[in-house]
Amino acid sequence: MKKLFLILTIASLSSLVMNAQDIAIGAKAGVNFASIGGDDTDDLDGRTAFHVGAAVEIPISDKFSVQPELLYSAQGATTSEEGIDVDFNADYLNIPVMAKFYVGEGFSIEAGPQLGFLLSAKAKAGSEEEDLKDFVKSTDFGANLGLGYKLESGLHFGARYNLGISNINDGLDSEDFKNQNNVIQVSVGYFFN
Repeated sequence: MKKLFLILTIASLSSLVMNAQDIAIGAKAGVNFASIGGDDTDDLDGRTAFHVGAAVEIPISDKFSVQPELLYSAQGATTSEEGIDVDFNADYLNIPVMAKFYVGEGFSIEAGPQLGFLLSAKAKAGSEEEDLKDFVKSTDFGANLGLGYKLESGLHFGARYNLGISNINDGLDSEDFKNQNNVIQVSVGYFFN
């Protein structure tokens, strides 16, 4: 059994080393269509914002790659109270790790987990602004599912849905009152080969 494990480990490492020259580093940016799901969200509308960051595509085989990313992502929601628009802006540093399955020439299906670190959380109503960082958890966990298309030139297009899994509330009622981040991302990027 130990010999079989050793052979499989060496074969896996050899595959990674042979594909190391094919590692592509790139940048990406795009639009976020963010919302907050969960308890008491009937009055909330989505927030349209942006994301920007870097990605590394690590080929494992001709049809499979792993793509870790580091993204600044503006998320949150909007609502209206007594005729005044209120924006809840939550900005994150997200680290998705996507498994990419190439199903056709340049086309991929992507899935993977995402860890997010809260950078800021604010509520804005007109000229008034309130810091809400103490009421939002500092980390967020989600699951991503998406589609991508990469041209031979390195230009890349993608669409992804991030389903929030963890409760973002960090207030007194956080055990009874649960909310999650949900984000649709449409992006364009470029990989340097």
